[in-house]
Formats: sequence, structure tokens, C-alpha cells
Amino acid sequence: MGIIKILIVDDHPTYREGLSRLLTEEVDFNCIGEASNGFDAVNMVKELQPDVAIVDVSMPDINGIETTKRIKATRPETAVLMISAFDYQSYILSSLQVGASGYMSKDRPFSEIAAAIRLVNKGDSVLDIKATDKVIASLVSSDNNHSNNVSELNSREMDVIRLASRGMSNKDIALTLIVSERTVQTHLVNIYKKLKVNSRTQAIIAGLRLGWLTIDD
Repeated sequence: MGIIKILIVDDHPTYREGLSRLLTEEVDFNCIGEASNGFDAVNMVKELQPDVAIVDVSMPDINGIETTKRIKATRPETAVLMISAFDYQSYILSSLQVGASGYMSKDRPFSEIAAAIRLVNKGDSVLDIKATDKVIASLVSSDNNHSNNVSELNSREMDVIRLASRGMSNKDIALTLIVSERTVQTHLVNIYKKLKVNSRTQAIIAGLRLGWLTIDD
């Protein structure tokens, strides 16, 4: 596995520097930069082209959600993992809507944050337990008006999204369905287009809203 280039974006120097030290201890991580605000973060993404940007939600000037939106517009290939001391439902859903691949609480063990970095770098999505609870609560209270704006998935696409909703990686889905990993990626791209979303997590949320998936999936 190649080295994952990581940019840390957080206005708290103690947390930022501490996370950087922990990242350097991982053999497959390279912390290539630190930014204390969203403006610097976007410029550093242009210059350094990180694989993953770890972005704090709550920052002065422009918050992490707007920063993520600008990062994805600047370099879509950079996966964004949101981190926050807060697990407000609005923060989580807004982060996913602007293209973040995951949302983790700052109080999670570093081993879980490291695992999340590796997952989003591979194109997977990740939510910690607190964030998942908030998303489910939102789904319970939401309506299905979105159903008029999307296309039906075919049977193989449904197989893929069901397995993705269980947290399976693209590789594991490919092994389960006895297809190539590239075929799984193609199915996911088609799913995103049909559901008018930009990530695996958004697709799963849309599937739940539409009643195509259940929480038990």
C-alpha cells in the first residue's frame, strides 16, 4: 500500500500538533501540512495535493463545512474526513452533503481515526457511532419527497448499495459478488448518478430515505 498524504486543518494548535505527531508514527501516513484556517487549507490543497484532508468543523472565518465544499471544488480527488468535538445533527448532515467522506468525533481513539483515514483514502465512507445515530434520527423524521427526482436502481446496483450499507469495502463487495473491484466502482458511480449524490454515505442515506434500504441492512 502506498503512503497516504494527509493535510490537517484545525484552528487549535495543540490538537493539530498532537494529531500530526501521532500520524507520523504510522508507516503508511505522511503528514504533508497543517492549516489553521479554511483559506490556507484550500491553498495548500492546490499546492500539496493531499490524498486526505482532516478538517475540523468549527473554525473561524469559514467553517469546516464551507472549507470542505471549497476543497472538493478545488480538488475532488482529495477525500475529506471531518472531525469535531460536536456531534450536532446539522453538522453531520451538512458535512456529508458537501462531499465529506466521513465524520468522526475528536474524542474517538486515535486507532479509530487512523482506520477512518485509510477507509476514506480507498474511496469508502465512515461515520462513528455517535454520527450514525444522528443520521438515523434525521432519516426517521424526514419525508420521501426526494423519490420523485431519482432513478430506480437495477438489481445488481441494489446488491452493491446493500453491501455498502453494511460497511463493506469495495474489495469485500467485489469478493462477495464475485466481480472485479473496478466493476464495483462502476456500479457505485452509476448509483451516485441515479440518486444525484456524491458519495457512498450520501447514497446510503438516500436509499434509507427512499425505503430501498432498512437500518437492519
